[in-house]
Amino acid sequence: YQEQVIEIFRKLGGYTLGQADNMRRAISKKKQNVIVQEQQAFVYGDPAREIPGAIANGVSEQAAQKIYSEILDFANYAFNKAHAVCYAKVSYETAWLKCHYPRQYMAALMTSMLSDTEKVAWYISECKELGIGILPPDVNRSEDVFTVEEGAIRFGLGAVKNVGRGLIRKMVAERETNGPFTGITDFCKRLRETELNKRAVENLIKCGAMDCFGYHRSQLLAVYESVIGWITTQEKKNLSGQVSLFDSLEDHASDMTVQIPEIPEQDLFTILNDEKQTTGLYISGHPMDKYRAALRKTAAVPILEVAGENASFRDGEIVTVCGVVQAVTTKTTRNNSMMAYVTLEDDTATVEVLVFSATLSKYESLLIPGAAVALEGRVSLRDDKPTQLIANLVMDVQSYADAGKGKYRPKLNCVRPCGKLYLKLPSEDSLKYAKTKAILNMFPGSVPAILYFADTGCRRGTTCVPETVMVEELRALLGETCVVEK
Repeated sequence: YQEQVIEIFRKLGGYTLGQADNMRRAISKKKQNVIVQEQQAFVYGDPAREIPGAIANGVSEQAAQKIYSEILDFANYAFNKAHAVCYAKVSYETAWLKCHYPRQYMAALMTSMLSDTEKVAWYISECKELGIGILPPDVNRSEDVFTVEEGAIRFGLGAVKNVGRGLIRKMVAERETNGPFTGITDFCKRLRETELNKRAVENLIKCGAMDCFGYHRSQLLAVYESVIGWITTQEKKNLSGQVSLFDSLEDHASDMTVQIPEIPEQDLFTILNDEKQTTGLYISGHPMDKYRAALRKTAAVPILEVAGENASFRDGEIVTVCGVVQAVTTKTTRNNSMMAYVTLEDDTATVEVLVFSATLSKYESLLIPGAAVALEGRVSLRDDKPTQLIANLVMDVQSYADAGKGKYRPKLNCVRPCGKLYLKLPSEDSLKYAKTKAILNMFPGSVPAILYFADTGCRRGTTCVPETVMVEELRALLGETCVVEK
């Protein structure tokens, strides 16, 4: 604990209580440079601050150095005792709740993260692993939060976009007082004096919350505007005196007959996309569901294992993931080539994929929003940003699954046989040098790279991993004759 570090500095290093607490504070704030600089004083002393040091207090130099190295390790994740005890207590309590009341626990957890759709998706995936069913949103059953119902968890309407908490609570109160809603007309009529609007009704239909009325979503989407328009017209008539003193809007409700068109339901892709658009999640399923069984026979891993909080892949490792392309953003690089930032999602997580120009030119037709793809790439971990993948190869996911009998791995010459990589640049002041450094930094490895500057004849050395995509990017930047592998 941090308290023990204070005592180590005091009793072994000879620090005053205030000096020792200053080091405790540096450790708690993870001020690595301060902690490293203090090692000299701890071991050998600092006369200017009247610190005798561990050696002067009878500790051998070897033991003092070893103790301080443990302090450096401890500083990476240091707690005071009270903090650690509270963590232990909360950890035990939540583990107990998850074990004995898993449905209530997961429902509360998802409610606490309503505004973070990525976390909710992760917890829904956890529910599936625990065998807990997720029931779709329902205007006759859902509340604003996730609730436990019949051994499963009912989706909360608070997660539906453009449906306010006030509207949801009035909806719940209305059905508790006057019974379930019997149809879309009944629903709109009974909630007409709330903040109900066209966008809210549309999103409730698209997320599946009105499936309980027994019609296809396509049918309800075709008539909801007419229903709201009729109700608005009746209210205006009432206000202008066109409805007699002895009549009311409720009395005239039976006059309204909505002709539900006989049209087929939307395709599954549209249904899932609508759910994703209105809740940030896929509810009825996932576009990858139909490929899941076949993908188990391949080398593909869940995106959560690559980009989650407890990811198991290291920087530079080559992985294959499968998912749906959510977004594609292209940009022009400094050397006037195109690259793309692709958001790829499966049912566990999302990851950003960098696609450089050479790879983009080959696979651009596959990288479109809504497409299900298999993607092989290199893991890129940087301290200041979430995990990224650098794409090497992209395939249609069905083609990948069909080829997947026996742990398929694409036959891609990712890492080229190369003793050294020689690069010729115009000067150290050129934009090409800055771009070259950025590319090399994204492909760390142990193969030597020699940079030659034409204006001065100076050479600089670094290391990299000569993947095909990297070499192609360098050749596009510097020219074919300026990139030589030996």
